[in-house]
Amino acid sequence: MGANPLVNKRVVVTRPEPQVESLCRLLRGAGAVPVRFPTIRLVPAADKAPLRSALVHLLSYDWVVFTSVNGVRYVLDEAGSTWPVSVKVAAIGPATRAALERRGVAVRYMPEEYRAERIADGIDSGRILLLRAQGARPALRGILRARGAEVDEVPVYAAEVNRPTHAAFEDVAAGVDVLTFTSASTVRAFAQLVGAVPTDAVCIGPITASAAEALGFRVRAVAKDYTIEGLVDAIKTHYA
Repeated sequence: MGANPLVNKRVVVTRPEPQVESLCRLLRGAGAVPVRFPTIRLVPAADKAPLRSALVHLLSYDWVVFTSVNGVRYVLDEAGSTWPVSVKVAAIGPATRAALERRGVAVRYMPEEYRAERIADGIDSGRILLLRAQGARPALRGILRARGAEVDEVPVYAAEVNRPTHAAFEDVAAGVDVLTFTSASTVRAFAQLVGAVPTDAVCIGPITASAAEALGFRVRAVAKDYTIEGLVDAIKTHYA
């Protein structure tokens, strides 16, 4: 394929609409043809009372943990402009860290491997606030509690199945080379909307890949760096 293995490859982007373009931009830069097919939409938690209560009592926590850029947006929009500088914050990865820092929140810890379980490696036991998506995997909470931490887990947003446009369905049906999945929720939603099609899939990390394989998708590559840049690199490596 030469120096640019993605030229004219049609790559399905299943991220929620507000985040579709950032991945599309990277794919176009690599010579690919992005096919926009947002499978999920993000909505605030139906009950905001737990989050509002946690924000009132932030100073009572030893650590506050963010596991996604979306969580940062929903939490800080609710918190407003004030965030206590004394509160220690952990972020799952560089995108989440950057989102926090753009809003003026300093990050004390970020794991080298960008997955929820690894956050537990770098934070002390004590009282910990997890700000997460509704239905997030319980692994991190379980690890922290096993180490003696008191953990409050607050859902701040939920992922719902989105209905792409008729044109988006037609674009996928016209033929694509690879599906990209950036979370288990994008996998489940695509399976619900389209089914487990016999098309190569590339996933942002092993948790997403496991979800895809369990639903019958043909996972050909998993990003080594669990970011959208790492995802594009994994597609390049697969086709090279």
